[in-house]
Amino acid sequence: MGFVIPSSKSKRYLSGQDWVINVLDYMMKASTCAGNMSQVVLTLNSVIDDTSVRECLSKFIKEFPVVYGNIARDYNLTPYWRIPKNVKGDLNFNVYNLKNQENVLSLLEKSINKPFKGSNEHLAFHLIHTEGKQSFLAMTFDHCLFDARGAESFLNLFQQYLAEKNNFSFTKGIHLTAPAFLSQWMEKFYAGRNVNRKIIALSKPVPEALPLPSGKNRGFKFKLVSFNLKETEEIYNNAYSEAGYLMEMPYLLSVTIQSAHELFKKKGITEPNYLIPVNIDMRNSDDIGQELFFNHVSYLFFKINKDAMVSLKGLIRSIQQQMYEQIKSGLPDDISKASLLTRIAPLHVLEKIFRLPFKGKIASFCFSHLGKSSYLFPEFMGIGIKNIFHMPRVPVPPGLGFFFNYFNGQLNLVISYLEELIKDDEILMLETDIKERLRVCQTQ
Repeated sequence: MGFVIPSSKSKRYLSGQDWVINVLDYMMKASTCAGNMSQVVLTLNSVIDDTSVRECLSKFIKEFPVVYGNIARDYNLTPYWRIPKNVKGDLNFNVYNLKNQENVLSLLEKSINKPFKGSNEHLAFHLIHTEGKQSFLAMTFDHCLFDARGAESFLNLFQQYLAEKNNFSFTKGIHLTAPAFLSQWMEKFYAGRNVNRKIIALSKPVPEALPLPSGKNRGFKFKLVSFNLKETEEIYNNAYSEAGYLMEMPYLLSVTIQSAHELFKKKGITEPNYLIPVNIDMRNSDDIGQELFFNHVSYLFFKINKDAMVSLKGLIRSIQQQMYEQIKSGLPDDISKASLLTRIAPLHVLEKIFRLPFKGKIASFCFSHLGKSSYLFPEFMGIGIKNIFHMPRVPVPPGLGFFFNYFNGQLNLVISYLEELIKDDEILMLETDIKERLRVCQTQ
């Protein structure tokens, strides 16, 4: 065990990964118009009553004061989430009416680029009605409070609350406390040594990244590509054929790397030398109901060079080999343990440390494959759901990310990019290239 620093059993201490998320939040607030935020969007089949949605959400969220918490440091200097005893303030809920459905994504871009008000606001809802025919509900969330699966699960819990009514329990096993992990120091230091060695190896040579536009306070733009049932089935069949059964992540990542390489070449970066972080969920399927709040992810890192880019098969093999090696060596678990040691450092100090290994670049672009949705209902408040997709703001650098998610038999791709990092014709080229490489001819 070694030396154990006293801590409280009644507090929700932040994990190392929580603290990393807060570092990224600090970096993004310093370099863009808002922090480390994301948005999950429900596309509904018809118009929903905004008064009912507001009232039901307000009543539900008031049962979770954790939503209105903020970060503090305990006497042992470990950061924790200070949860108020009572909810103060109204729900940030906005309603919009649009005549043209084509303007929905532009409005959603504005909502995700709008910063939260103060240190205690971490959620906002945006309900968009279009032409009196359809509604879109966006939940904008602070990544300090939720990861992507947690956000989906929170909405799923809300729908479960509506379905069960009087039989619903607000205290059914959701973990709102967490230990400080102020013991087993040698284990953490050994994990830190392993992670440091891996980072040094990944930093040689320093990975390429698109040059960031000058100036601060920029927002993010998004490109949504949704595939219908037939197209999604074809994509997954291609993935299993090329990469193996249940190997859709290596397949989708490989296709994305090939298409991103074409964009990088257009930007003058001809030699492939890429570093792509891919987040993995450290929860099992049974944990999600308990570990709803905060962050429960770790990372795999894929280094891609010229030799791996010879063919799609070769790229897939390279990614699979790196994935197997990192999982076998316990890298994701080492990252979780080692990051616990970072919590003593202030955010502005960690920001500088984060930029050192890769000379400020951090990554070439971000990638995520969320997989099957944690929202399990076919409807929301009695209205059928057509689709669910995510709109995350990407850490800057790199300011570019590709995010796949799957809902009700449909695959979505959202490309998130810093304003003016990529031109309109380049994002269209990127979209077209990805579709062609997925070997899917989209139908209306």
